[in-house]
Amino acid sequence: MKLLLLPWALLLLVTAPSPGRWPAADAQESCSHRCGEWNELCSCHPTCFGLDSCCKDFRDFCLEILPYSGSMMGGKDFVVQHLNWFSPTDGVICRFNESVQTRGHVDSLGHVHCVSPLLYETGRIPFTLSMDNGSSFPRSGTWLAVHPSKVSQTEKLQLENETRWQYYGTAGTKGNLTLTWNTAALPTQSVTIELWGYEETGKPYSEDWTAKWSYLYALATNVSNSGFFTFTPEPAPQNYQRWEVGALRIINSEYHSGEKDVHALWSNEHALAWHLGDDFRADPVAWARTQCLAWEELEDQLPNFLEELPDCPCTLAQARADSGRFHTDYGCDIEHGSECTYHPGAVHCVRSVQASPQYASGQQCCYTAAGTQLLTADSMGGSTPDRGHDWGAPPFRAPPRVPGLSHWLYDVISFYHCCLWAPECSRYMRRRPSSDCRSYRPPCLASAFGDPHFVTFDGANFTFNGHGEYVLLEASLTNLTVQARAQPDTTPEGTQARGTGLTAVAVQEGDSDVVEVRLAGGAGVLQVLLNQEVLSFAEQSWMDLKGMFLSVAAEDRVSIMLSSGAGLEVSIQGPFLSVTVLLPEKFLTYTRGLLGTLNDNFTDDFTLRSGQVLPPDASSQELFQFGADWAVENASSLLTYDSRLLVNNFLYGPKHDPTFRPLFPDEITPNSSQTTEVAKLCGDNHFCSFDVAATGSLSVGNATRMAYQLHQRRVQSLQSVVSCGWLAPPLNGHKDGIRYLVGSTIHFHCDSGYSLAGAEASTCQANGTWSTPTPTCQPRRSHTVLLSIIFGGLAVVALMAVVFVVLRRRKGNMAIWGSQP
Repeated sequence: MKLLLLPWALLLLVTAPSPGRWPAADAQESCSHRCGEWNELCSCHPTCFGLDSCCKDFRDFCLEILPYSGSMMGGKDFVVQHLNWFSPTDGVICRFNESVQTRGHVDSLGHVHCVSPLLYETGRIPFTLSMDNGSSFPRSGTWLAVHPSKVSQTEKLQLENETRWQYYGTAGTKGNLTLTWNTAALPTQSVTIELWGYEETGKPYSEDWTAKWSYLYALATNVSNSGFFTFTPEPAPQNYQRWEVGALRIINSEYHSGEKDVHALWSNEHALAWHLGDDFRADPVAWARTQCLAWEELEDQLPNFLEELPDCPCTLAQARADSGRFHTDYGCDIEHGSECTYHPGAVHCVRSVQASPQYASGQQCCYTAAGTQLLTADSMGGSTPDRGHDWGAPPFRAPPRVPGLSHWLYDVISFYHCCLWAPECSRYMRRRPSSDCRSYRPPCLASAFGDPHFVTFDGANFTFNGHGEYVLLEASLTNLTVQARAQPDTTPEGTQARGTGLTAVAVQEGDSDVVEVRLAGGAGVLQVLLNQEVLSFAEQSWMDLKGMFLSVAAEDRVSIMLSSGAGLEVSIQGPFLSVTVLLPEKFLTYTRGLLGTLNDNFTDDFTLRSGQVLPPDASSQELFQFGADWAVENASSLLTYDSRLLVNNFLYGPKHDPTFRPLFPDEITPNSSQTTEVAKLCGDNHFCSFDVAATGSLSVGNATRMAYQLHQRRVQSLQSVVSCGWLAPPLNGHKDGIRYLVGSTIHFHCDSGYSLAGAEASTCQANGTWSTPTPTCQPRRSHTVLLSIIFGGLAVVALMAVVFVVLRRRKGNMAIWGSQP
């Protein structure tokens, strides 16, 4: 199973003829300045390929490019496909976002090239093309700018042993440093190697707060393009010392050093320890401590961003299941070996998908192998929130919203100052404390799968195998809409089954982009469309879109993360799609549609558009009418009609096919030849047994069984958990245990020379409180001191007794002497 990478070819294959309704493209009109417009006779809309209605010059003006993505740092050379230019030209100009221009060229084969610019944002960037040196820009396309960490390693300048670069000048780290690169990615005879620095100037959180990349100096010029360079770093001149975060760039030596927007390769952004001055190398610990103290002082003057961050999930299972609000932090990923460099003791971390609303900050949550959240109060490897979200935040460009780089300035380089270069980590952790999970509320979950079967947010379940397009969810809180298309399958005998399944799911929230996930070309092939245009994931599996993020981590599964925190997971299960919708608690009472009314009350989940509520024990026929009532209307449809088959059957045909008669659960008659196999396969899973009966296929039933089990596991993972919050160790003592969830017990111990005053253990109770507070450790007197006190006291008493006896005797003697004559 794999994503479709050649979409247009497939669309042409599935197009069915329909004489008379769709005339061929007419050459009377052009797509110049019209890309994205739909017209039945001469269309410039992406759907025109499947409908055979494209203007003849569609490819000349609505541009397809390869490669279609590259680092937001710029320097990627891409070629405009299908546009061959053999006429004289005054110059090629490529304009991005209507503001940033780069100069392109036409090669000897007539291919038109552009170079991506240095940007301060990620996502799909519109660009226009001029072939007359900027006089007109009639052609348009889209460039995907990606986070630097998502750039292929073959397109990067590699810092060999990157840790050594970032510790250079500290104790035991000296000598040569080495760069390597793929020479094919920058075809030229000689290169210049440059250092660029990143900074953000102006008053924080003011209008004059500005992000800026600056060319600093060249490490070498006219170096042979061998793919290898070694040098011994020299301390940079004083006027370059303020840059502590930067990256290396190599360009063709024919360009001037520091020339912008030319074909280039960039290294990762990194801490510029190797470039710092003599004062750093003379005493790196003292230098870093000074920087840490300065950062600490600045942090105390900046707004408190922690208050608006979401709480972390309590367990690793919750963190991985809450895919609408949290996503894998690739720096600590259990799926890729748990190499958690900055979080020792953790096996997996997640980041909040969306930046916080006011300060564009990010939450990070890390977990141990036991699934316990790791807190900074217990470990240097704990979960640390970020003043600058690593993925940035729209509208980007301005601090602290610049993807990756703002995070480096406010959260990463300070970690080097305080924790890695100087032993002042407690200062850092006090200002980046972990969020515990006492206020975390898991999302609500609903699913649709199989023939299809629905499990609502409140837990009601039913089967509705209509043929048409239906509203799964409408939520007025954020104008969130999820729609789906259901179509019949074919039985093993080749006839139309009496059951249907989901073949397409589309979503939009507010004025966000529209994303549709559908089956294409046959079982096992997923196709993703953005605003009705088929996407390719040949280069990138993660895309920043308007109002959402899109991730294709596996070839048969797509994750959609919306700005509200809602999330969709769409996957292939057997011949159909399976969809899971996750909604944060704030959506309570705001939903309607086939996935029910989210209000913790399953009895009103079968609510019609009119507001009429069917009872929970409604018959199969009544529930079929409930489903039909939620048919999509053309005016509000999000689904794509890019073939004549889809147009005729769904756009011009009924949204709910009244002629299709499904198999109802009460009509099932056991097939004696399959009874034993069905019982063995399905057990008590009635969804599974129904689908075998409806389709005649055990494999379909098995896929349904697995989809339902996946739903149940996710529901289990998202169960609410009570947390009592962090419990401090006693002063002059320590504790055993870092788990603070209900039923957990923390044991306390005192350091040598101290005695425990209070309970030896405390247990997290169901009401969210600890059974006993943290005890105290009081100084304990040693046996020697105690014996000294005892014997010393006895000696004093004995001495006093002796003195008393002596005085008594002396007094007696004096009395005798006084009575003599």
